[in-house]
Amino acid sequence: MYAAEAGTLEEVLQRIAQVAKQVVHAKYAALGVPDGSGSLKYFKTEGMSEEQIHAIGHYPVGKGLLGLIMRERKALLVPEMQKHPRSMGFPANHPKMTSLLGVPIQTGAQLFGMLYLCDRMDGLPFDEQDQWWVEALAGYAALAIAGSQLSEQHQRLTLLEERERVGMELHDGIIQSLYAIGMQLQLMRLSNKITESGVADSIRNLDQVIEDIRGYILNLKTSTYQQKTIKACLQDIMARLYIPETLSVQIEAPDRQPPFSAPVFEAVCQITQEAVSNVVRHANATTLKIQTTQKESIFTLSVSDNGTGFNPEDASLHEGLGLRNIQQRARIHGGKITVQTTPQDGTTVTLKIPLA
Repeated sequence: MYAAEAGTLEEVLQRIAQVAKQVVHAKYAALGVPDGSGSLKYFKTEGMSEEQIHAIGHYPVGKGLLGLIMRERKALLVPEMQKHPRSMGFPANHPKMTSLLGVPIQTGAQLFGMLYLCDRMDGLPFDEQDQWWVEALAGYAALAIAGSQLSEQHQRLTLLEERERVGMELHDGIIQSLYAIGMQLQLMRLSNKITESGVADSIRNLDQVIEDIRGYILNLKTSTYQQKTIKACLQDIMARLYIPETLSVQIEAPDRQPPFSAPVFEAVCQITQEAVSNVVRHANATTLKIQTTQKESIFTLSVSDNGTGFNPEDASLHEGLGLRNIQQRARIHGGKITVQTTPQDGTTVTLKIPLA
């Protein structure tokens, strides 16, 4: 039996088989969809009971007369199937069938499936008028199947994009927050200064991380970006990350609402968090400056430090520092990331994003 891999598409196929059976008053109808390798991916039947289908044990695999229509893509009228030279007979427990009307479902060179009708209710063989009706139905069926397949492809693409979004959120947001909490706890342990207030802060931060995970998965996180100013969001990022006492942070940003939608501003904040986290973890810097400007319909964010820098040609660093991730996040919203860095001479990560 064929698995229900695509419920909506299979419902469409089943309905087309039902209509074809009714149009020419046939006892049996079936619709097969090729799998691209000479066999059938789907095979929907009308007129046979579940008990009959179960007794046969398997659906056709695209051989004999059924395969002939699939390969030659031409309508086929056969008064007596058993006498046709390409007939391969029926398997055990198959209902007796005599006449066949087969029509390809196609548009241009694209074959979407095949309609098979067997035995008219009045006992007469199928005629040219029956063929005309079924070919007309096949034209509409091709459009219906194509639309259903496009819808399913869109759903799969949307699912992949959603998985990618959640993955980026987890990397850019959750992992950095957990890292900051871990660093805070580690410093308390090493300094033997484990205080109730310090533990309470860590617990509160962990609770916030749990809320963030829920928000990212349910795609609710963007609502918070509609309520805060640019400066407030950047300050919130600093509060969420562990900033060592040896690092002086300067924020130059307006205390007003962002000039774009919440999803775009969320991306800006996530890019900022990733860039700042890289400075804290890898740069050994003593100064960090975050600056935003808006000029000629371009919003610019820069994160600069006076740390050790790195070799921009080192591909492994791009992966370890999450640079590919922030570059991809910027591209999604039409922006661009540039990185200026020199070993022992600091780094500047700049985001430029157009305003709608």
